[in-house]
Parts: sequence; structure tokens; C-alpha cells
Amino acid sequence: MKKSTWIILGVIAVVVIWAIGSYNGLVTKDEKVSEAWANVETVYQRRADLIPNLVSTVKGYAAHEQETLQSVVKARANATNITLDPTTATAEDMKRYMAAQQEVGSALGRLIAIAESYPDLKANQNFLELQKQLEGTENRISTERRKYNETVKSFNASIRRFPTNLIAGMFGFEKRSMFEAQEGAEVAPVVEF
Repeated sequence: MKKSTWIILGVIAVVVIWAIGSYNGLVTKDEKVSEAWANVETVYQRRADLIPNLVSTVKGYAAHEQETLQSVVKARANATNITLDPTTATAEDMKRYMAAQQEVGSALGRLIAIAESYPDLKANQNFLELQKQLEGTENRISTERRKYNETVKSFNASIRRFPTNLIAGMFGFEKRSMFEAQEGAEVAPVVEF
């Protein structure tokens, strides 16, 4: 064989090895995004699982606060009914999902505010434990959302960089949506005593 044939075969081999490595790297990052999303959903589910216990505890003390209790239950139901596939989610889908989760957070905030009006409830060990667990869960949600965004950022950058973007385009890897701050998040909440 001629020397030029060997050079051409060598170049083709390098390109094929690079393409395989790039594809496998994108698959790995894609799976990391899916894993990060699953972690986000897990902590949201944990919060949803705690809500019925919290509502039951508050019900015994604040029976006449039915409207608030029902809004918490309704918000939880709405949030658990919305499912999101991170591989096909658009920015609009992500906003809808986040709006449902924000509704849960707001309803919980109103529920906790009501609890402040009931000294016996505030001292109830079950309520205090549930409140502590919810606080921990909210921290986990924040952490997992941050990790998800970091993973998506890495993935999105990978599929946009040249020459990996050629492989991404050939195999249908598409940009993923990130969590964004909710409207009004830049305004600090007002706490009144």
C-alpha cells in the first residue's frame, strides 16, 4: 500500500475514534442530566409526602382554617399531577412545573403562618418535627436544583462546542431547560410580627 493510503486510513481512524469518544461523552452527560432531574423530583416528592402529615397535625388545632388547609392539599395535588420529562421539556414546560411547585411553597408558607397563631400547635412535637423536616427538604430542593442547573449547563455547553456540536446534531442531542428564578424572587419577603 502507498504511504498516502496509510495516512488517509490513519486520519479516518482518528476521526472515527474522536466521533465515538464524543458521542459516548455526550451520552454520559445526558445521563447525568437525567440523574440530576431524578434527584430534583425525589426531593419534591419528599415534600409532597410530608404535606398530608403536616396538614393532619394542623387540622386538629386549627379546624376553622379549612380554606388554608384545602389550598395546601390542592397545591400538593396539582404539583404531583404535573410530570416533566427532562429530555423533551421546553422552557414553557419548566415554567409550568415551577409554577406548580411555587404554589406548594406559598401554600406551605401560609400554613406555617397560621400555625404561629396557635401557641399549643407551635409547641406540638409532631408539628415541630414536620416543620424541621420541611425546612430540610426545602434546603435539599435548592441544592438539587442547583446541581441540576450545573449539570445542564455542562451538557448544553458540550453540545454547542465545535466540533462536538456536529456529533450532537447528527444524533439529536438537544439543549435542556434549566430552572430559573420565579417572578418576584428578587424581592425579599416581608416578615411581620
